[in-house]
Amino acid sequence: MTNYMEIALTPAVLAVQERKGSRGHYGEVAEGDHEHPIELSADELEMIATRDSFYLATVSETGWPYVQHRGGDVGFVRQLDAHTIGWAERTGNRQYLGTGNITATHRIAAIFVDYPTRTRLKLYGRATYHPDPSAELIEALSAADLRVDGAITVTAIGTNWNCPKYITPRFTEPQIRAHTARLEDRIERLEAELQALRTSHP
Repeated sequence: MTNYMEIALTPAVLAVQERKGSRGHYGEVAEGDHEHPIELSADELEMIATRDSFYLATVSETGWPYVQHRGGDVGFVRQLDAHTIGWAERTGNRQYLGTGNITATHRIAAIFVDYPTRTRLKLYGRATYHPDPSAELIEALSAADLRVDGAITVTAIGTNWNCPKYITPRFTEPQIRAHTARLEDRIERLEAELQALRTSHP
């Protein structure tokens, strides 16, 4: 939870907590600069590396937030160093709302969710848009075979594991198949045995 609550607990948030009686649950807010890069833990990197999607929030220079879904193959978000992640931007509807916000303010928030285990990781970071990513960055993002429309890199500033409450478990088709493969094999064998019995006893 490095830096996360120190950034998130603004005076207005603290005032609401005080009114609602939850202020004591979150401890004291440490003074100082909490917007320096942090080193991502092995558990955090594993969570990020095993996602096929996440939710990205940016903020415009006029102060309005914008939230969008980012998706791709499992592991499309890559670790670049101890405190930096990144991904290749794919061609979309070409509105560039989040991209424009990043070029203006650089501040982002992201949520990575593992629905089967009801786990979520929240991340604050400073993002950079690379309109013409270098060959080295494209290689680091494993995007050499993709049609890319730039790249985003994010320096992690704060992280927080969130509680599983109200996360409904959801499963992808490959995850379901992994659990039902044994049953499907058994059904196939039983059908073959049934067909053999029918053939031998017309």
